[in-house]
Amino acid sequence: MRAARIHAYGEPSAISIDEVDRPQVGPRDVLIAVHAASVNPIDCKLRRGYQRAVVRWTLPQTLGLDASGVVEAVGAEVTRFAIGDAVYTSPGHQRQGTYADYVAVDESMVAFKPRNVSHAEAAGVPLAGLTAWQSLAGAARLTRGDRILIQAGAGGVGSLAVQIAKHRGAEVIATASAKNHALLRALGADQVIDYRNEDVVAAAGPCQVAFDTTGGEGRLQARQVLGRGGRLVSIVGGIPEAVERHGPTLGAAVAMGGVASFALGCLVRGIRFRYVVRKPDGAALGELTALVEAGKLQPIVDSVFPLEQVAEAHRHSEAGRARGKIIVAVHPEATEGGATAPPA
Repeated sequence: MRAARIHAYGEPSAISIDEVDRPQVGPRDVLIAVHAASVNPIDCKLRRGYQRAVVRWTLPQTLGLDASGVVEAVGAEVTRFAIGDAVYTSPGHQRQGTYADYVAVDESMVAFKPRNVSHAEAAGVPLAGLTAWQSLAGAARLTRGDRILIQAGAGGVGSLAVQIAKHRGAEVIATASAKNHALLRALGADQVIDYRNEDVVAAAGPCQVAFDTTGGEGRLQARQVLGRGGRLVSIVGGIPEAVERHGPTLGAAVAMGGVASFALGCLVRGIRFRYVVRKPDGAALGELTALVEAGKLQPIVDSVFPLEQVAEAHRHSEAGRARGKIIVAVHPEATEGGATAPPA
């Protein structure tokens, strides 16, 4: 089968399309014929080696942490899925490798694909959707009537977080560049702030919850909009910047020290801070499937690249201008059967 792998850490050009053996199927595994995968910022960080003090690989390594496709085979102990089922998944780092024709993952990490979207659209949901769901429904305990600030609302995680927050009855304030304001309002945001030309803290006003997807100044702004009793969730640890400056091992320690220091500052201010790392969870992914099929969660696709152009997809991701998800089409039919186009 084809697999997009790295043999050494580096630039997008380090990715090569190799011919490799299909993965072995364990007793609890589902072998998925991948129709589409997606590019996440973590993929680019892993490719550059920024996470190698935390995620230890033996190279070469196939990239990819999202997939939508069709079950090709199942292990002897699998009970929930059968050959031919349309499914999607976001496996853990030890089972990753979705930039390939096939991937094998434990059935606990798999859910049925939403029936009303294409594989390309579905592939943009698992990692970003689980990140947003576990941050808002889990760590933040977001509930009806909460006022929430979501940083970078037009991004892959942010665009799903806006919709999840609205579904849970929150008043949603999101930051984005001016060109993405119409999209975010269409997705349900009650207020959109142009972070380039407005004072985010002043424009947002007091909030009960803040969701930081950017780190740096964005995380400081998120803390400033909260009073005592506020809940702040961040998914950015600052490891890439620290690793670039200090190296992989010391950089990871410096980054985690920075998160700990920020958490202490929140504690002093009476703010509950949680740093969230997405966990593979097929049951939670099933809840997202229900939201997509009910029309309450719409995956936003920025662009679609064929597997052979995955390096270019990584360059596009690192440019930081994507609106929604960047998709890697592995199968020719990946984009068929999709929903209507996202709002302009």
